[in-house]
Amino acid sequence: MSLLIGDIVTLAALTAPHGLAATLGTEQMTFHELDEAADRTANALIGLGVGAGDTVLWCATPTLRALDVFVACARVGAVFAPVNPGLPMAERDRVRSYVDPGLVVSDADFTEPCLRPADLAGGAPGFARRALDDGDPHILYLTSGSTGRPKGALVSHRASWLRAAPGGGTFTTGLRGHGGVVCTFPLYHYGGWHYVMEAWQHRAAVHLVRRADAADMIDVVQRRRPSALYCIPAVWERLLDREHRHADLRSLLHADTGTSSVAPDLVERIKARLPGTTTTILYGSTEAGRMAALHDWDLARKPGSVGRAAPPNALWVAEDGEVCVRGPAVMSGYLGAAPLAGEYRSGDLGQLDDEGYLYLTGRTREVIRTGGESVGPAEVEHALRDLPGVLDVAVVGVPDPGWGEVVCAVLVLPDGSPVPSVAEVRSHVAGRLASFQVPRLVTTAGSIPRTPATGQIQRTRLREEVLAAFADPAPKEAAGRGRPS
Repeated sequence: MSLLIGDIVTLAALTAPHGLAATLGTEQMTFHELDEAADRTANALIGLGVGAGDTVLWCATPTLRALDVFVACARVGAVFAPVNPGLPMAERDRVRSYVDPGLVVSDADFTEPCLRPADLAGGAPGFARRALDDGDPHILYLTSGSTGRPKGALVSHRASWLRAAPGGGTFTTGLRGHGGVVCTFPLYHYGGWHYVMEAWQHRAAVHLVRRADAADMIDVVQRRRPSALYCIPAVWERLLDREHRHADLRSLLHADTGTSSVAPDLVERIKARLPGTTTTILYGSTEAGRMAALHDWDLARKPGSVGRAAPPNALWVAEDGEVCVRGPAVMSGYLGAAPLAGEYRSGDLGQLDDEGYLYLTGRTREVIRTGGESVGPAEVEHALRDLPGVLDVAVVGVPDPGWGEVVCAVLVLPDGSPVPSVAEVRSHVAGRLASFQVPRLVTTAGSIPRTPATGQIQRTRLREEVLAAFADPAPKEAAGRGRPS
C-alpha cells in the first residue's frame, strides 16, 4: 500500500464528502470541495509545466488556497515549499535562490516576478492521477541553520503520512469529538501542516487562525466548537490570562502543549481552566516529527519529562548526552545534502530515567529553538552590528518557560555608554529580521569570549555567563539587562 499525501483527501472526500475539511475565519470548505479544488489546481500546475520532482515555492498570508495548492503538489509529485511571507524581501530572495523552485506563488514581493495565488486557476476538476512513490519528498520545510542561512528538510509522503496517522500522530488514543482541531501554527511551519494532515486523517476539520493571539483563538473556539487545541507554552499563557477567564472554551476535549520542556505549574493551570480535558506534552522537530510524548495519565507521575519515545520512531540518548532518533518518520535529508544515513541527532541534550522517560537538559548546537521556530544566531548578529555604539555583539538562546528559549543579544559597549533597551534594539532590526528572530532580551558584557585561533564565538561559555548574570540578585537596571517581552 502506498502512503500518498494526496490520497488522504481523496479518501476523505469518498467517505465524508460533506464533512468540513477546513475553516479560516468565516470561510470554510468541505472535503468534496477541497478534493475538486486540488484537482483543478493540479491541472493548472501541469499546464504551467510543473511535474514530478519540481518544487513549488508558496509564500502567502493565511488563506484556504494554501490547502488546495498543497494537495495539488502532492498529486502531481511536486515538492511543496512553504515560506514565511513575513521575512524581509532580501531573505525571501535568498530562500528562493536556495530552493531553486520551478514555480513561485506568492502575495509577497520578490526581486524576480512570481505568480499571485489568484492567478493559479485551473480548469475542470477531472485529473489524471500519476503513479508516485511514497518514498519521494512531497514537502520542504525551511529552517535556519547555525549560520542563519536557510536549511530545507525534505520529508517524504510516507514519513508525513506516518507522522499524522490515526493512532500514530498527536492523538494516539483517538481524536475525541467531531469539532475538529485548531491549528495555531502558521502554514510555513511543520507544526501547521502536521495538524492539517492529522485532522484530515481523522476526517475532521482543521480550523486555521490568522495569528496565534488570544482573540483569534477564542473566536475560532467559540465559532467552530473544536475538540482539540495545541499551543506552545507561551501561547497558552495568553489564553490563560485573567482577561480571558470568562471565554467559553467548553468544547475542548484535548488541551495539548509542548515542543520542549513544560513547567508543571502550566499544566496545572490548563487543567484548572479546562477541567475534563486531556493534556499531552509533545516533543518533536521538523526533521523527525513527533519524537516523544508524555500522556495525560503520566503528567503527575513524571513532572518535567517530555515522555517516552513516540512510535514509529526509536529514540535514545547518545554517550555524549545528545538525543537521537531513527525511524520511518524521519526526514529524507536536507536539500542539497546527502540523504540522511542512520540516526538524526537532534541537538538537544537529555537524560532517560529507568522507565525510558526523557528529560531535556540543554542544547548542543548554536541554533536557538524559540516557540517552535529555529533561529540562527549569526543572522541576528549581522543585523545588530550597526547598532550605534556597539563594539561587538553575540546572540545566544536563554531558557524560557513560555518559549523554550528566547533570543538574547549580548552587546559590548564603550565605557559609560547607555544600554539600549529591548524596544530600541527591536526598532533597529525592524524589517530586516522576522519577528521570531528579534531579541527578547538584551544584556551587556565586557567582551565576547572567542576561540584564540579562529575568533569564533564560544557560545556555550557565553550562555553560561549570561545565565549567571541573570541569576545575580543585583538590580537588573544597574547591570544593563533587558527583560523578556
